Amino acid sequence: MTKAFDKIAAGLADAIAFAEGDKSKGRIVAGPDVKAIRAKTKLSQAGFAAKLRVPIGTVRDWEQHRRSPDAPARTLLGMVDADPKAALALIEKGMG
Repeated sequence: MTKAFDKIAAGLADAIAFAEGDKSKGRIVAGPDVKAIRAKTKLSQAGFAAKLRVPIGTVRDWEQHRRSPDAPARTLLGMVDADPKAALALIEKGMG
């Protein structure tokens, strides 16, 4: 077989092993701690959702780990985490 095929086959074998419970065959990447980030802003879930222009249910789902923020939301949350006041001011300014 080709080198590419061998790599794909090895990756598939690792994925199957992970799905069957062998956690040594994969990596779990933790998402942002949305509740802690929101706490830095001193906003309620409703207020935080309004500032980020997302439904309150989305914030609840993120905080309760029912859903994970997508890449753009993770970037935005990272900015809010780094400097809540500046990030929220920029969001407000950008949204008019």
